[in-house]
Amino acid sequence: MCDIPQNPRFATTPQTRSADADPVSVPLAAQAGKRHKPKAAAEGETQVSGGGEAGKRYHLLLPAFFRLLDALHRDARAFAVVFRTFGTDLPRALQAVSCALAGQHPQFPALRDVPLPVDLTPGQIRCSKREVVLTRGAERLTSREGARKLYEYFSSLEGIRGFQDHFDWWARNQFSSRGGKPLWIDPHDPSVHHIFIDDNIRLDDADTIVHPQVFMERGSRSPRRAPTSELYDICLVQTDLLEAIADQDYFLRCVRRCEENYDRYLACTEEDTLSQQWDG
Repeated sequence: MCDIPQNPRFATTPQTRSADADPVSVPLAAQAGKRHKPKAAAEGETQVSGGGEAGKRYHLLLPAFFRLLDALHRDARAFAVVFRTFGTDLPRALQAVSCALAGQHPQFPALRDVPLPVDLTPGQIRCSKREVVLTRGAERLTSREGARKLYEYFSSLEGIRGFQDHFDWWARNQFSSRGGKPLWIDPHDPSVHHIFIDDNIRLDDADTIVHPQVFMERGSRSPRRAPTSELYDICLVQTDLLEAIADQDYFLRCVRRCEENYDRYLACTEEDTLSQQWDG
């Protein structure tokens, strides 16, 4: 998930402040496009890649992800990235990003100039019928008295973070949006734009991985459930993995498309609010 504050701060995702993403493993050979003789991996490379079958090495994170970090930094964007996964791969993914930002990625040595702190302590998000509970170290937040605090928490994050979501809850809800990874959107808050990027996002709410919730009124505590179609290519991006492997600008283009669409979404929300006030 990428948070990008609206001009000038990008948060997991330029007018955006949050992009959630599952760490992805991709064969290094698939990115290189040609065969190379096997060779010993350098120390930094062992952190940003992993060993696979037949001695092949794998990217722990797509090069397009690191290209996104570099491009946003060059554009002087303020942003944060929040990894959201059902799996147990957060420690390795966060360590890989930390090494890359230390200049140890062989393809992106300039990332050492990107001032993004990486928090290597993963958090957890657990869901039930009553509430959503977020914990990370000594931090604990709950939606029991409203989801506004959770929205504000994610909107205020800086650097790179990671949270393990609640797979069992998703399974109990038949893998529908109702049991998916919660995402809160406030179209009345133009200072931040949350973007969730995941290859399991689908337009069918009975078979998708994110549970989007939208605050209806400025400052309200309780959001409404939103269909995926309302926020598709606005705050929700279904990753095309083959395109993301082949094109290092893929995630950057996704973010820019979402920003353009988000401007229109905010404008429509403002028009609807004014219309309701006039009718009232």
